[in-house]
Amino acid sequence: MSEARVSQLVSEGVIARGDTCAGWLIAYCERLRDQAAGRVGADGAGGLDLVQERAALAREQRIAQAMKNKVASGEFAPIGILADVLGQAASGVVDRMDQLEGDLRKACPDLPEDARAVVLSVVAKARNEWLRSTAKLVADKVDELADDFEDEAAVMEDHD
Repeated sequence: MSEARVSQLVSEGVIARGDTCAGWLIAYCERLRDQAAGRVGADGAGGLDLVQERAALAREQRIAQAMKNKVASGEFAPIGILADVLGQAASGVVDRMDQLEGDLRKACPDLPEDARAVVLSVVAKARNEWLRSTAKLVADKVDELADDFEDEAAVMEDHD
């Protein structure tokens, strides 16, 4: 062991100045055991803490598994997929509502123009309200899901 290494061990408090050679040997061996067990980093204080690293890895694995379980049970899906599905569903409904004017003209050619305008106005208002409330519902649910996920992650972190 070099003189520089001995000085470093003294400054780190591993060995005490003025102690016997046998005391230094025992202290140095304890330090090596602690490093091997992951209780102390290889470079002394501030080094890699194996126990904390393992705990962090275990926490991330639990979060990932919880998300996989939610996907498998249908409780969770990527936001992009949900938005696409809802957009396609909304588009189909809106297309059908937009065909109503032509269908009314064919089915009821004698229907007065004022009555037709009232029916189309009510349907247009209902369609617009449906789109608005659906968009709001999706935004609220996405925010709620994100908050729930953050809360679960925080709870899992607190247990570590």
